[in-house]
Amino acid sequence: MTIADIKKTTEAKMGQSIEALKNNLSRIRTGRANPALLDAIHVEYYGSMVPLSQVANVSLLDARTISVQPWEKNMAAKVEKAIRESDLGLNPAAMGDLIRVPMPPMSEERRKEMTKLARNEGEASKVAVRNLRRDANEAVKKLVKDKEASEDDQKRSEADIQKLTDKHIAEVDVLVAAKEQDIMAV
Repeated sequence: MTIADIKKTTEAKMGQSIEALKNNLSRIRTGRANPALLDAIHVEYYGSMVPLSQVANVSLLDARTISVQPWEKNMAAKVEKAIRESDLGLNPAAMGDLIRVPMPPMSEERRKEMTKLARNEGEASKVAVRNLRRDANEAVKKLVKDKEASEDDQKRSEADIQKLTDKHIAEVDVLVAAKEQDIMAV
């Protein structure tokens, strides 16, 4: 493995950390309705647990309401129960074969909780990025120790890896700040 390979692999893994953060942040509730909020909910479907999106169409009715349309009529009760029992604090209402999930307004305390959760996700992402930096630097040191790269190459690559790290950590900060704005917006 060369220094270029190490840099490329590290950058790809850091990008994956950012994508994971985006995914995790999308599940944190804000005052607005967001179909991604229900992605974590699983429903029992003929004996196995499957994601809600595989048994129903999830979409927005308006800014504060998510609609869930099960593809099979007999699934409506199970879907409604799964949403109600999730830890999201939602109260779905069935209207025929359509399930409406109104988003209750968030209290100030709940907003602070959600903001804290977003910050924790961001911090976990930063730790992951820093761990990737450490792993990359150790891989480069091993190349130097095995006489496959010079110490000058090591210094240059450590500087490049640090720039990558700084770039990804700044991106984490931007994503978390945007999510906090979303949570605090009424």
